[in-house]
Amino acid sequence: MAHFAEIDANNCVKRTIVAEQDFINSGAVGDSFNWIQTSYSGSFRGHYAGEGFTYDKSRDAFIPPQPHLSWTLNESTYAWDPPVAYPDDGKSYTWDEAQLAWVEM
Repeated sequence: MAHFAEIDANNCVKRTIVAEQDFINSGAVGDSFNWIQTSYSGSFRGHYAGEGFTYDKSRDAFIPPQPHLSWTLNESTYAWDPPVAYPDDGKSYTWDEAQLAWVEM
């Protein structure tokens, strides 16, 4: 068994299922070209596909939704990086997009 993500015409993930490749290929869940295998451990295609993620064909990766407009896509991890690194002082912070800064909680 493997995990598969169904993508729509805009390459957005609609849902994920656990299935055999033969089941996907059978057409029982629609066009097999709309189903992309994903790795639950994230060992390939960047991340485990989640609803709202986008499948980027050129990168062959699932990209999570951008959390804030100021964050940029890390081309190595396919995760979104803030413009300022998260503080490493053991305290809890939340991102403030208006200030473009981490604010202690």
